[in-house]
Amino acid sequence: MNFSRRSFLAGSSALALSSAPIIGRAQGSDKIIFASILDLSGGLDIYGAPMAETTKMAIDDINAAGGLLGREVELKLYDAQSTIQFYTQYATQAAAGDRAHTVHAGITSASREAIRPTLARFKTLYFYNTQYEGGVCDYNTFCTGSTPAQTVAKVVPYAMNKWGKKVYIVAADYNYGQITAQWMQRFVKENGGETLDVEFFPLDVTNFGPTINKIQTAKPDFVISALVGGAHVSFYRQYAAAGMNKEIPIASTTFGVGNEQTLISAEEGDGIIASYSYFEGANNPANTEFLARLDARLGAGRPVMNELAVRSYEGAMLWAEAVKMAGTPDRDPVIEALRTGLSYNGPSGAVAVDAQTAQPPADTQLVCDLVANPNQSTFLFENGLAAAGIK
Repeated sequence: MNFSRRSFLAGSSALALSSAPIIGRAQGSDKIIFASILDLSGGLDIYGAPMAETTKMAIDDINAAGGLLGREVELKLYDAQSTIQFYTQYATQAAAGDRAHTVHAGITSASREAIRPTLARFKTLYFYNTQYEGGVCDYNTFCTGSTPAQTVAKVVPYAMNKWGKKVYIVAADYNYGQITAQWMQRFVKENGGETLDVEFFPLDVTNFGPTINKIQTAKPDFVISALVGGAHVSFYRQYAAAGMNKEIPIASTTFGVGNEQTLISAEEGDGIIASYSYFEGANNPANTEFLARLDARLGAGRPVMNELAVRSYEGAMLWAEAVKMAGTPDRDPVIEALRTGLSYNGPSGAVAVDAQTAQPPADTQLVCDLVANPNQSTFLFENGLAAAGIK
């Protein structure tokens, strides 16, 4: 199931956090258990650390309001250390050991697909609160992050109208990058443009010199990036060092969701255009109040809020609303409450499950119908768009 919300376009900071794994809980506890598995260390901690802070804030807010159904919500926070093996280990611990009522976990699509079958097997409700490539069609899984139909479909025509029709794509070499690059090529073509080249990079690559030389030679009107993780920040530094940021601009569906803008200079990041469902500058009362409380909680050094962090907060609060509606934290009644189109007014605005809002996740809606087939448990885009019947 996919979250639907408004999308924003905008032009263009990081938090160190560590957490030891927490194992087990007291037998007979009346607490409602909420487990979170995120990368709080390693190459993906630029995403995980702010997500953990807003998750903790959400649980504190729920408990400050009296908990859920008269019961305290206990947070079990695990650090997967940017390692897929730990995701699998901690998902099993959360489901079988902690007997968590819900697990909110994962940053990369690889981590999601490593733990999704485990949580389904244990019938533990799963929330994936990260911007992603779309295509998860699973009764047990609720994806709250925006999909390419909500980001790529907006930024590609915007950038083409601003800069020109010739595009060079750089992306991370795993599901998100590869599938998002396919959507990029599709939307470039639909808008009358030309993709000059597509390059993929493993998450640990830091040398982008050869690619920058290729871009110089290809002379695109702009580069569109779906690079991911701390190592890939090097691309933006090296691009600016070569003077390319003053010659060929960059659009991105990922720059900023890890607060990459705080890891490079203002000059290096100047002019980058990004597309997400939330920016800190969103002008609504819920966001103003949210940011003020975050300032009071974390102080002047707090991270800039981005889609992943805010979606983690909103995902937790949406789950809490479903528990209230269901009158129980048990999985099946909570899922049925979520399936009613339950909404929550959060920092990014009014958000709802599978609702026809301003910018629905049309990519996944094309291929996923859990009303007709509630037993489906599939990642439809795993082998690309063509395999899912999308040309």
